[in-house]
Amino acid sequence: MSAEISAERPTGEAMRRGALRRCPSCGEGAIFRGYLKIRDACESCGEDLSHQRADDGPAYMTVLVVSHLLAPALLWIFIAYRPEPVPLLIGFSAAAIILSLVLLPIFKGAMVGMQWARRMHGFGDKTSAPGRS
Repeated sequence: MSAEISAERPTGEAMRRGALRRCPSCGEGAIFRGYLKIRDACESCGEDLSHQRADDGPAYMTVLVVSHLLAPALLWIFIAYRPEPVPLLIGFSAAAIILSLVLLPIFKGAMVGMQWARRMHGFGDKTSAPGRS
């Protein structure tokens, strides 16, 4: 095995970098070229990011977290204040939408970082970084 393939890739650090929307390899280049579209390669170090397969994982994590945050809050507010249904519906719908839009790219970046660190879906290939031998 070459040194590049056998080098350790810390999963926590890679996931943190991904959650911050940075390249899991160098932590410098942006991994998104839009809201959720992953770049083909890091603009800073050239790491090939096209191997990522986040699929529905970030969406599932977002729904899980948003629902676990808002469901108890909804119950507490309803029991404590007895608000009218329409303002309650509007407020919690807006909160769910905003929270989902904020968390989705964070979870997707973290998932790409985890895949890179664990060498999943081709990230462990010798040719995973253009320009590297």
